[in-house]
Amino acid sequence: MDSITLKVPHTTERPAEITNYGPTTHISQPSVTGTSVVAFKYKDGIIMATDCLASYGSMARFRNETRMISVGNNTLVGMSGDTGDFQHMKHTLENLLTHEYDMDDGQNMGTRSIYKYISNIMYGRRSKIDPLWNSYVVAGVENGESFLGFVDYYGTTYQSPTIATGFGAYLAQPILRKYVEGHEDELTEEEAVRILDDCMRVLYYRDGRSFNKLRRAKVTAEGVEISEPYPLDTNWTIANYVVGYGS
Repeated sequence: MDSITLKVPHTTERPAEITNYGPTTHISQPSVTGTSVVAFKYKDGIIMATDCLASYGSMARFRNETRMISVGNNTLVGMSGDTGDFQHMKHTLENLLTHEYDMDDGQNMGTRSIYKYISNIMYGRRSKIDPLWNSYVVAGVENGESFLGFVDYYGTTYQSPTIATGFGAYLAQPILRKYVEGHEDELTEEEAVRILDDCMRVLYYRDGRSFNKLRRAKVTAEGVEISEPYPLDTNWTIANYVVGYGS
């Protein structure tokens, strides 16, 4: 009796039970986080600063993080919140810029377009009840005009000459309102750096998740410049005036 050969069709498709394996999961809270971003307009453009710390809960886990990135030619983006979600946003923006480059139509994405793109992403994720746990500060110079905008994980947006996220919204913003608002067109870069360092120094004194190692960035008509990490000069004699300090 002749043997019978069965032919099994070759397929690369995965079974449905493997393709759909596991439940859909959402991040319910951030894990590794960065604290405040402080930014404001000055005469030549916009200046911004963050510290270099990423905290795992209350532990100062990563101490050389960069929470500001250059996007395109004249746009600077700073982040507060979950560093993993920030990495996702960076990859998304890189893919966007790659797509724009491949179009080769001579057009470049401006700061306002990038700001709108980020706000749409944040609002879309919030609407799916799967937010990106970040707040973003978007700064740039477009057609000779400075732009500074804010986006949070609800998709809430606003524009202002001064913006501070995290604890900076409570501790740094009063300093910015006093020394910056109404004087943006008069401030030199040296004065802006001094005000920015004063804000970050107050945050280091009062915010338990801050760090005395900063990066400073500026965006002007010439482009974006992000500094190397640098320390702040501090004076802890003020601690004697804090209730509960020492014995």
